[in-house]
Amino acid sequence: MTSMLQDFAPDRAETAVPCFAFGGARGFITGRGVACPVARGPAATLEERVATVWRSAGTDAAIGGALPFDRDADDYLWLTEHLGYETSSAATGMAIAPTVGVRAEPSAQEYADAVAEALRIMDAEKGAEGLRKIVLARTLAVQAERPISPAALLSRLTEDPAATAYRVALPDSAGRQGRSLVGATPELLVEKAGRRVSSFPLAGSARRSRDPRADAAAASSLAASEKDRREHAMVVEYILDTLAPWCRELGAPEGTGLTSTRSMWHLGTRIEGQLKDGDIPSVVLAGSLHPTPAVCGLPRDRAAGLIRRLEPVARGFYAGAVGWSAANGDGAWYVAIRCAELCGSEARLYAARVSSPVRTRRPRRPRPLPSSRRC
Repeated sequence: MTSMLQDFAPDRAETAVPCFAFGGARGFITGRGVACPVARGPAATLEERVATVWRSAGTDAAIGGALPFDRDADDYLWLTEHLGYETSSAATGMAIAPTVGVRAEPSAQEYADAVAEALRIMDAEKGAEGLRKIVLARTLAVQAERPISPAALLSRLTEDPAATAYRVALPDSAGRQGRSLVGATPELLVEKAGRRVSSFPLAGSARRSRDPRADAAAASSLAASEKDRREHAMVVEYILDTLAPWCRELGAPEGTGLTSTRSMWHLGTRIEGQLKDGDIPSVVLAGSLHPTPAVCGLPRDRAAGLIRRLEPVARGFYAGAVGWSAANGDGAWYVAIRCAELCGSEARLYAARVSSPVRTRRPRRPRPLPSSRRC
């Protein structure tokens, strides 16, 4: 790895804070040792850029970081000397700075107008090639009374064992230095171990309740919702179709079921397969998959273009992907949701909502997923 680090000598660094960390209550995987940035670029050049990095990297090296929502925007990845395994966050018990101001961007009315416009476009584009789904996001701009500790927030987010807490460094921009994306995502975009590949898309949600009866009713209603199952099937089919060219076998043997975090019920489908090439890096698979219809829409490019037009705040790395990939290609990447972008005493929190056309007739039941698919 020495020659690679020499190539990036002006930007290489070894700091106490890792450039990426993923995990939860049982421990964290972090990027450790000397780190250097991977040449930045869009999704179309990701595979080539990663291949260039690995030619000079050591066998213990790893790549980690963030892929942006916009496939034409530059990613932000780091090559580290090795992965570290830590039992807990170093900031356990630290207090998080109290807020002194919160501002919605866009406002509730502006957001409602954007949703109405998206529904109007869907109604006008009926047909197989028209817009079938779009997911519009809102943000909250938060001002704290003192700098917000990313480590303290990360530690707090490990309290939900059903989610993967994460922290990744973000590039400086317009005088904003020391940016990071911190969150706790329940959604696995893709994981690779040898030739085995898996994904666990979530689409269709219901808020949980502390009242056992109300909680059970929410779960039952979600499980019976044809609208949510129809939208979930879009996501599953998209992931199956996208992964299929990489695989010799692929399927969803368990079908769709309910899964939950501490705060939400979700419809989830575990996808499993066997890769044709066991050396393909997990980051390349992630680059081909994101953003999924769960956070973007269908058709993907059409929905993404409308999102750029209808949302007043650029998503940046929200709803993209975060994760890591070892030198042998193994690794895990997650959908970058339930997160905040932090910079000093400022934070921007993100949330999204699905927009889909209202049907006046009984919708056709989604076709069952195959138990396996040969590619």
